[in-house]
Amino acid sequence: MSTIPEADNFIEEIIVEDLQNGKHDGRILTRFPPEPNGYLHIGHAKAITINFETAKKYGGTSNLRMDDTNPITEETHFVESIENDIRWLGYEWQGDTLYASNYFEELYQLALRLIDKGLAFVDDSTAEEIAEQKGDIGVPGTNSPYRDRSVAENRDLFERMKAGEFPDGAKVLRAKIDMAHPNLLLRDPALYRIKHATHHRTGDEWCIYPLYDFAHGQSDSIEHITHSLCSLEFRHHRDLYNWLIDALEIFPSRQIEFARMNVDYFITSKRRLKLLVEQGIVAGWDDPRMGTIAGMRRRGYPAEAIRNFCMRTGVTKRDNQQEFDFLEHNVREVLNSKADRYMAVMNPVKLVITNYPEGESEVFTSDNNPEDESRGQREIPFGREIWVEREDFRKEPQNRKYFRLAPGKDVRLKSAYIIHVEGHEEDEHGEVTQINATYYPDSRSGSDTSGVKAKGTIHWVSVEKGIDFEVRQYDKLFTDPTPMDHEDRDFLEFVNPDSLKVVTAKGEPGLADVAKGDAVQFLRKGYYTVDDDSTADAVVFNFTCGLKSSWKG
Repeated sequence: MSTIPEADNFIEEIIVEDLQNGKHDGRILTRFPPEPNGYLHIGHAKAITINFETAKKYGGTSNLRMDDTNPITEETHFVESIENDIRWLGYEWQGDTLYASNYFEELYQLALRLIDKGLAFVDDSTAEEIAEQKGDIGVPGTNSPYRDRSVAENRDLFERMKAGEFPDGAKVLRAKIDMAHPNLLLRDPALYRIKHATHHRTGDEWCIYPLYDFAHGQSDSIEHITHSLCSLEFRHHRDLYNWLIDALEIFPSRQIEFARMNVDYFITSKRRLKLLVEQGIVAGWDDPRMGTIAGMRRRGYPAEAIRNFCMRTGVTKRDNQQEFDFLEHNVREVLNSKADRYMAVMNPVKLVITNYPEGESEVFTSDNNPEDESRGQREIPFGREIWVEREDFRKEPQNRKYFRLAPGKDVRLKSAYIIHVEGHEEDEHGEVTQINATYYPDSRSGSDTSGVKAKGTIHWVSVEKGIDFEVRQYDKLFTDPTPMDHEDRDFLEFVNPDSLKVVTAKGEPGLADVAKGDAVQFLRKGYYTVDDDSTADAVVFNFTCGLKSSWKG
């Protein structure tokens, strides 16, 4: 690059220094390496944003590599969902999707190289015995009784492991480093284990699989990744990452750790997300209450809003907890400028305009989005009978500052007329069944000559022309912002029993034409998005977020 952009965080400072020194001939290549064993969540969105945006800023590219070394938990379905999520977020990786399984033969040959150099051995110890051998912090470990096997014996045993001669758990390949190393991960870590299971890509070709620490770093090196950006939990793995590079004399990728991001009321553990799905607490990985990218997309969060959120929370070296309200602030900011406005009544009661001619109707026009004139206008049908919100009516107003529907009150119907409330009807239980009002014919919005001053404005829907549709009113999935931070309690104890309420609402007829995945603003109610479950005959809207922000900035 002719001019190197100024660094905004510690990762970029490292990259700027490398570029200034001509390292890797000025080439920048990052990667995002998810395991295809579940859906991506908000924490992954942060990692994706950091990797792709950092590479783009400095003229580089990014790889997408599936870390598919555990055949028991991985599925092609998860690969496809990961690819869809990344593209939806607005990023495109270099070339085809890559896989750690692409390199199984090459990784196997690298393992043989370690054996031949006397730096790896086959161990018959059980998992429990190996854990006991590790020692503890400040307490040296003990060597495995199999540590001093000859190179020839280790090579023979490893080749026989590959050939399928031994059952699962019978043997592992371990690096030979230092059982007294202060970093417990370097106390002869396991590199390969036996798993007789069908892999989603390689089938039954392999029955030994590399563990994360061996597959990850070596895959980085094979791809000539210049900067391997990962979350802070892998800091202690960096020493092994570098040891293997030196021992194998391969391309020196550099691992750099950043703090993972957690968000209030969201779970960022795929194991626990999977539990929510399996126990039927949510409707699937893409349930709009989930912190998965697919769930947020289905709820109606724009990709732009998620990118903005991830960028604005910054890149730090300490784990951080972000406010849910700040995430919604970013969502609301985007939707306010892009979502068309409609009127919808969630808890309807009929209002009859008694002096409006029976059998007649008319059409009003209103801006689709006051923030964007290019969105044009829409027609809103009006007639003698309309639906209004039940909570907009009171039999007796409690104070003088109440400006909505009540006997004797004048109220403007949004984009239509001013009405005067005359009274109401109710059933034997005191439930209001109908509101009666008159209108001022010369109070039409935009050409009002009535002289009547109405202090309140409410939304409404035509009884004759309006449509019925389903609304899924979502709330936070948990009652506690950090449900996993309680050592003495299971996070499932904090599941919110009222996180989903389903109602039938009334809406403008134009709502039937809103496309799946598109968000709209229901006046006075919030932002809502058409769900994938919608059909031509049954429209479903998901609650995305409210109109007002509680984020303090």
